[in-house]
Amino acid sequence: QLQLVESGGALVQPGGSLRLSCAAAGFSLSGYAVAWFRRAPGKECEGVSSISTGGGLTKYVDSVKGRFTISRDNGKNTVYLQMNALKPEDTAIYYCAASDRGWYQSRQFEPERYNHWGQGTQVTVSS
Repeated sequence: QLQLVESGGALVQPGGSLRLSCAAAGFSLSGYAVAWFRRAPGKECEGVSSISTGGGLTKYVDSVKGRFTISRDNGKNTVYLQMNALKPEDTAIYYCAASDRGWYQSRQFEPERYNHWGQGTQVTVSS
């Protein structure tokens, strides 16, 4: 069974840090571009960051540039999202998704490009 499992979500104070992990089971992530999306209460799903199969290409939404870093370890079949300087507006359920449809910089935040999705992990930024 093909699965993506997110972990690392938590309640954290503004200015704090978290590292989210996205682990694949049942298939190799090395052939997939991976993205993190988030859905905040009352808002639409938003692409946060994406990384190419080899890790050489990345993309970030403007609101997280300079604060979030996406990385991957294909040997561990895992993708990470390091989140620093967290703000209350980062509060959301974070989902990872994998796509075998190639890398198109302008289209990496289109949810329909992704074949596999995780169940999500809750990130809450609050004092």
